[in-house]
Amino acid sequence: MANGVGTVGRQPLLSRIAGRLPLQTLKALLRHRLSVFGLTYIAIAVGVAVFAGALAWHDPNAINPILALEPPSWAHPLGLDDVGRDVFSRLLYGARVSIQVGVMSAGLAVLVGVPLGVVAAYAGGWTDHVIMRIVDAKIAIPNLLLAILLLLVLGGGVFTVSLALGLNLTSTQARLVRSRALSVKELDYVLAARALGCSPLRILTLHVLPNAFQPVIVQATLGMGFAVLGEAGLSFLGIGVTIPTPSWGNMLNLAFQNMESAPWLSIAPGLAIFLLVLSFNFVGDGLRDVLDPRLRGRV
Repeated sequence: MANGVGTVGRQPLLSRIAGRLPLQTLKALLRHRLSVFGLTYIAIAVGVAVFAGALAWHDPNAINPILALEPPSWAHPLGLDDVGRDVFSRLLYGARVSIQVGVMSAGLAVLVGVPLGVVAAYAGGWTDHVIMRIVDAKIAIPNLLLAILLLLVLGGGVFTVSLALGLNLTSTQARLVRSRALSVKELDYVLAARALGCSPLRILTLHVLPNAFQPVIVQATLGMGFAVLGEAGLSFLGIGVTIPTPSWGNMLNLAFQNMESAPWLSIAPGLAIFLLVLSFNFVGDGLRDVLDPRLRGRV
């Protein structure tokens, strides 16, 4: 047992976490049909976000009031909005906002929630009570209300929207990791590490955290979908990413204001949001099935 613990202890943390997703697991994920659809659409959305400048036919912020609310045409495949901006170009640039908000929000939730949950589970006692009561107090505040309050104080923008949505996701990550870490810390290899005199920090980083990280990956993927939907909702209300920055949410806001005269304006951004959120959920479900040994045979 001592040799096994020593060998594991010498493995870097990142390589141990990566070891939870071996090649056969990735192959199993690719056999999950809905996950393949999700991964494909997410890859397309990321590609569009990265190369929006090259793919856009027009400047997304250039206005032409004379052609306002012009219907779709060869020159403007998705038409023009109420001030004459090209909807297709704004849709491409809006993908950047959705991808950035999704990644930044989920990343913040992992960076804050995972350490809180692991420390609470391993330390126990009053440390666990203090951390989890703070988490519970945050959960008692409605997510939308907390996001609105933060945005009213800090102002709109990609970073502040990501911060607001990331804080909403933090509590879920903390509770999820804590429940997993509570069972991991009682396993034999963790007890052996304690008996060998390993420090709490070493045990947490090399033994508890890597073995409690699988649900974090699944929740982070699902959290990206939540963040994309949250950003669209906040921007639709006019307190998220504000005009002139292109965002699928504020594009829907403008489409709603012109629903009777230009109903086509709502189709493209609404469909883009729907497919991206659905794709993140498909990938999250696939990861859950692949990483959970009890469901692995059902993929």
